[in-house]
Amino acid sequence: MGKTLVIVESPAKARTISKFLGSDFLVESSVGHIRDLPRNAKEVPAKIKKEKWGRLGIDIENDFQPYYVVPTEKKKHVTKLKELLKEADELLLATDEDREGESISWHLCEILKPKIPSKRLVFHEITREAIQQALESPRDIDKRLVEAQETRRLLDRLYGFEVSPVLWRKIAPRLSAGRVQSVAVRIIVDRERARMRFVRATYWDLHAQFNSTTGEGLGFPLPAVLVSLGGKRIALGRDFGENGKLKEGSKDVVLLDEAGAGDLASQLKNETFKVLKVERKPYTDKPAAPFTTSTLQQEANRKLRYSARVTMQIAQRLYENGYITYMRTDSTSLSDQAVNSARQLIEKHYGKDYLPSSPRVYKTKVKNAQEAHEAIRPAGDTMRRPEELRNELNADETRLYELIWKRTVASQMENARGHRVTIQIQGGDAVFQTSGKTIEFPGFLRAYVEGADDPTAELADKETILPELLVDQELLLHELETKDHTTQPPARFTEASLVRELEANGVGRPSTYASIIETILQRDYVTKQGTALVPTFMAFAVVGLLEKNFTNLVEPSFTARMEDDLDEISRGERDSLPYLKSFYFGDGEDADDSGLQNLIQAEIDARESCTLPIGEDDDGQTVNIRIGRYGPFIERGEDRASIPDGMAPDELKLETALKLLAEDTGPKELGVDEETGKNVYLKVGRFGPYVQLGENDDEEKPKMKSLLKDMSPVDVDLKTALDLLNLPRLLGTDPETNEEIFADFGRYGPYLKRGKENRSFSEPDNVLTISLERAIEIYKQPAPKGRRTTRQSAQVLKELGKDVESGSEIKICDGRFGPYVTDGEINASLPRGKNPEEVVMTEALELLKARAEKLAAGGGKKKKKKKKAAKKKTTKKKAKKKKATSKKTTKKK
Repeated sequence: MGKTLVIVESPAKARTISKFLGSDFLVESSVGHIRDLPRNAKEVPAKIKKEKWGRLGIDIENDFQPYYVVPTEKKKHVTKLKELLKEADELLLATDEDREGESISWHLCEILKPKIPSKRLVFHEITREAIQQALESPRDIDKRLVEAQETRRLLDRLYGFEVSPVLWRKIAPRLSAGRVQSVAVRIIVDRERARMRFVRATYWDLHAQFNSTTGEGLGFPLPAVLVSLGGKRIALGRDFGENGKLKEGSKDVVLLDEAGAGDLASQLKNETFKVLKVERKPYTDKPAAPFTTSTLQQEANRKLRYSARVTMQIAQRLYENGYITYMRTDSTSLSDQAVNSARQLIEKHYGKDYLPSSPRVYKTKVKNAQEAHEAIRPAGDTMRRPEELRNELNADETRLYELIWKRTVASQMENARGHRVTIQIQGGDAVFQTSGKTIEFPGFLRAYVEGADDPTAELADKETILPELLVDQELLLHELETKDHTTQPPARFTEASLVRELEANGVGRPSTYASIIETILQRDYVTKQGTALVPTFMAFAVVGLLEKNFTNLVEPSFTARMEDDLDEISRGERDSLPYLKSFYFGDGEDADDSGLQNLIQAEIDARESCTLPIGEDDDGQTVNIRIGRYGPFIERGEDRASIPDGMAPDELKLETALKLLAEDTGPKELGVDEETGKNVYLKVGRFGPYVQLGENDDEEKPKMKSLLKDMSPVDVDLKTALDLLNLPRLLGTDPETNEEIFADFGRYGPYLKRGKENRSFSEPDNVLTISLERAIEIYKQPAPKGRRTTRQSAQVLKELGKDVESGSEIKICDGRFGPYVTDGEINASLPRGKNPEEVVMTEALELLKARAEKLAAGGGKKKKKKKKAAKKKTTKKKAKKKKATSKKTTKKK
C-alpha cells in the first residue's frame, strides 16, 4: 500500500507537520511558488519569444491566456515531487489557506498532473488537533479563489510590464511602476508636498504653577496652561492653516506674540487666583481587538521597531513551527476554543475581577475579510506563556510572540475604569486649565497597553493625579512663564502609519504591505530617516508623470475599487475575462476612459513632471529642482548645482537652493583612476564632503571615503582623492612581530592596525603621510588605559545574540567595505543605506541565509564550469585520437 503525499510551501512547515503525522504520510514542501509568469527574457521559451506578447507572458489577443514557466532553480525539485507522487496513492495539498495558497495548490496540480485522488487540506494553525480536523474534512481546490488570484497576478503584470518601460524611456532606466506600489509612493509624495507647502507660524501662551493655600491640596504643585482671555480662546497650533495664518473658522481667538505674552504675564502676577470649575467624569477604556495582519505590522513597528517585512518573516516562522495561528488574516474573531483558553488563563493569572461575565466578540471591520477565519493568536488550546518558550525561540521571535500573547489575552479581559478631572483657575479675565486622569481599575491594562504613532498622545494618556480642590478655593501663583510654540508640518509616514493609511483607503491587501514597503525602499523611491519614510526627488518625478498621464492608476479610490472587484471575482459575482478586457482596452464602466493599452501609446512629455519650481531669485529668475537621468539637480537658467545626497525634498527651500547655486556643490569630476579606469568625483553628502570612485549605477557599489577633518573640498585634487580612496594604506612590516601595519581612519578618527591590535593616533601625525618607523614607535608606547586596543579584524557595532538553531553568536561588524553581519563563518553585507542599529536578529539571519545560498550556488557553478572544461578536454583528446587512427588507416590502405 502506498503512502499519502502531503505538500506544503516551506521546509519548516513540512518539518512541523510531519511530527503530527504517522509513517503512512510523506510530507514535502514546494519551496514556495512552483511556477509563474516568466520573470525575464531568459525565462521566455523560444517558441513564444517571437510572439508580440512573449515579453509579457500573457497572450492578450487570446483572452489574456497566461503562459506559465517553471523557473530553472525549481525544475529539479519538480522532478523530485513527481517521483514522490509515483510512490503515493493519495495527494493532499496543504498550502496556506489564503488566495495565494489556493493558487499554489492549483499550480501543483497543473504541473504534477496526479492520477491518484487529490484533495485540499486547510488549517489555520499547525497543531496536532488542527491537522487531525483538516484530515477529517478535506475539500476540492476553490476555483473561484484561484481565478481571483490569477486575475490579480495578470493585472500586476500588465501594469508593471506596460507602464515601467514608459518610465525608463521618459525619466530614467531601472524604474518600476506597480498597481499598489505606485499608489503607496504617491501617498508618501503627497504628504511631502504638504510639508513643502507648509509655512511655520509662532504663537505664545502662559504656563503657570499654582499651590493650594489650604485643604488637601496644600503644597501640591499644580501646573496649568492659559486657555482663554476675556472670554476668548487662546490660539493653538490647530487654529493655523498650512499657509501659516489663522484659519477662517479660527479668527475669533486671541493670538499672543512674545510682547503680548510678556505684558500679560506682568499683569497677572498681581492677580488673585481662584478655582473656577472642577469637572470630574468617569471613563471606560475597552481593550483592542486581537491582531490582524495589518494591526500586527503597525504595533510591531511602534513597539518593537520591526519593519513590516521583518514582522512578517518572524510571524511566518512562528506559524510554521506551530507557535501562532496563520499570520495573513483580516479577521479579528477568535475560535470558541481560543476564547475559553484565554478566559481560563485570565482567571488563573489575574483573578476573577479581570474576567468579564461573558466572552468578548469582535467583528471584522475590513470589508470582505477573506484571508483566514481567525485573528492571529498563540496556537493550541493552552496558549503557552512567553516565558515558557524562551529556550525554544530566538530574541526576535520571543518578543513578537509575547506581543501576540498579551494582545490576545487582553482582548478577553475587563475594561479599564477611572476618572478624568479638569480644573479651571481664574485670575482677572484669564483662565488657566489643567487635566488629570486616575486609573481606578486597570483591567486589560494589566496585560497590554496599545502603542500610538504619536508619542505625545501616548504620553498624555498616562495617569496624572490632581489634588482635591473646591470651587472658589484660593490658589497661590508660584510661577508664571511665557512659552513660545511653533506649528509643525504634517508628520511623515512611518511604516506603521503607512500601513494604516493603505488599509483605510482599501489599497492592496495587508498580506502584501510588507513587500510593497520593501519594494519602494529598494527602488530608492523612498529612504528612511529614523523611522520616517522620506520620498526621493525621483519619486516626485515618477508620481508627477503617472498623475498626469495615468491619472486613475495612481488614484487610491480607483485601486481600492479594483480590490473590491477582485473580491467579487473570488465570490463568483463577477467574471475575470470581461474585467481584464475593461482594464486593458477601456471598454468597461470601471476602467480608465482610454484603457491601459491606449494610455501607454499616448504622447507623453516628461519635462513638466521632472521639474519642481521652488521660487524666484531677486532678479526674477525661476529656480527649479530638475530630475535627470543621473539624479536631481538645481537649475536657474544656465546655472546648475547638485543637491547633497540624502537631502529631503522639504528641506530644499529657495534660500537653500540659492546658497547651493552660489557654492556650486555639484559633483566635481577630479579625473580618472588609471588603475581601474573609473572616474573620481568630489561630492557633498548629508554628512559632509567625500570622494567617490566610480558611478552610482555601477554593478559594484562605488568606493567612497570622507575627507579628513582638516581638509577643505577646495584643496582636494585627483592625487589627494586617490590617496583617500586607497586607504587603508600599507606602511610595511613590523620586524619584531613580522606583522603588516596599516594606517586608516574611521568614525572615531585615524588609527593603526597591526594584526588584531589597533592604535589610535592624532596630530601632528597624518594618516596619509605617517611612516612605518613612527607607527612602530606608537606601538612601543603603553596602550592608553580604558581604551580597547585589540579586536577582531573589524569593530563590532552590535551584538544580536545567539541563533537558537545553530548556536552561533550573530554580530554586526564594521568592515573595510562597510557594515556586515557575521556568524563567525559567513559574512553578509548590509544593504546600502541600512542603519546597523536598526538591524534585528531576523534580518541578520535572512542576510546570512541568502549569502550562504549564493556561495553554494557559486560553488555549484564553479563545479559545473570545471566539469564542462574537463568534458571539453576529453572530447578534444578523443577527436585527436580518432583523427590519428584515421590517418593510420589511410596509410595502410
